[in-house]
Amino acid sequence: MGSVAAALRERGHTVTGTDENVYPPMSTFLESRGVTLNEGFKAENIPSDADVVVIGNAMKRGNPEVEAVLNQKLYYVSLPEILRNEFLRGRHNLVVSGTHGKTTTTALLIWLMRSGGFDPGYMVGGIPKNLGQGALFNESKHFVIEGDEYDSAFFDKRSKFVHYLPELLIVNNIEFDHADIFDNLEQIKRSFRHVLRIVPQNGMVLLNGDDANCVEVAKEALAPIVEIGFSENCAQRISHVTYTSDGSQFALGEERFELPLVGEFNVRNAAMAITAARFYGASLEKLREGLATFEGIARRQELRGDVRGVKVIDDFGHHPTAIGQTLEALRRRYTGHRLWAVFEPRSNTTRRAVFQQQLPDALKLADGVFISQVARLDQIAEGNRLNPEAVVQAIADSGRPAFYEKDAAHIVDRLIPLVKPKDVVVVFSNGGFDGIHEKILARLRAR
Repeated sequence: MGSVAAALRERGHTVTGTDENVYPPMSTFLESRGVTLNEGFKAENIPSDADVVVIGNAMKRGNPEVEAVLNQKLYYVSLPEILRNEFLRGRHNLVVSGTHGKTTTTALLIWLMRSGGFDPGYMVGGIPKNLGQGALFNESKHFVIEGDEYDSAFFDKRSKFVHYLPELLIVNNIEFDHADIFDNLEQIKRSFRHVLRIVPQNGMVLLNGDDANCVEVAKEALAPIVEIGFSENCAQRISHVTYTSDGSQFALGEERFELPLVGEFNVRNAAMAITAARFYGASLEKLREGLATFEGIARRQELRGDVRGVKVIDDFGHHPTAIGQTLEALRRRYTGHRLWAVFEPRSNTTRRAVFQQQLPDALKLADGVFISQVARLDQIAEGNRLNPEAVVQAIADSGRPAFYEKDAAHIVDRLIPLVKPKDVVVVFSNGGFDGIHEKILARLRAR
């Protein structure tokens, strides 16, 4: 929302905005761009002569400003709609979708397009280290955007990506997630069918050919489809994969590539991004250069510190599939090291009992596990809530040490006496987890 507000201001619009808490770095960024900020929602913050009001998908009925907009009968849209109307219409839009890997694949595609001589605008749900910012709105005819299946607004329950006018659509994978807005996998598939229906016939769909859900939802698509994956039926087949502590090497069709990221999921992400960039004419030589210099995404297997031989890694993973894939990748990168997983059940799905059975299988790929109390547990009825103690017990029954502690401070107290030089501690959370990374590093320095 902040990046779009700044871009609209740069186009000459007068822009104001409100949030519950206004704080740096976004507040200082917006103020430097001439955007007026209000802290705390009040009806009088809405100008009666506003041409358009953009309502974020965290806003609900009962919010004073939402009610003021409705009462005054002002023109209002969702964030995806303002993106479509102001920035995406008439462009070649490259949309990256899927349950997992969207942010990394989007960032990698942006970087490969740049390496290939293009200068795309972009919007990605993270901070790519090569780019230093999550969004760029320029006059390029190409725009690369992370396509989220989450809903658009309280008044538009369609997925965000149906607004993004894709010319090229990547579908990385499809699994159940977002239990707060989807009741089951079939509802998620329906959203993907919607976005597949709007890819034009002169566009392209790049599909995970190893994922049965992806193959199923694409049956009705009229755009050309290229299946990418490890199976023999894939038109762009990934093969001859090798991993080292420094990265991955693989073949895509007849061409060899090297990537400074580890893990099968990152190889697939790279294969998607390579194929997309080649569709727009990027040369193989430039693509290889781009892959070699890709630095990754903040909070994706990000090394936060190395103290007394103990590495502390931050990862955004919160879905069991993503957690398991990350642990497998770290095993390959840190061969022979002991691996600790620290998990905060914080996302709207993992706070619920949806993954009660799957989480133990994912987390026990580590040598030891810590799980905290469910975040904001008062918002979910006990019968629908994840039981972290049961997850811990299931892991312990498999022979792995596993511990439940209610918060970051208690986890750190119990973890620090257990870790040894060469151990790797990976923290999984889609939030700040009360600064647990720095707490661990500080205690390691002090001991």
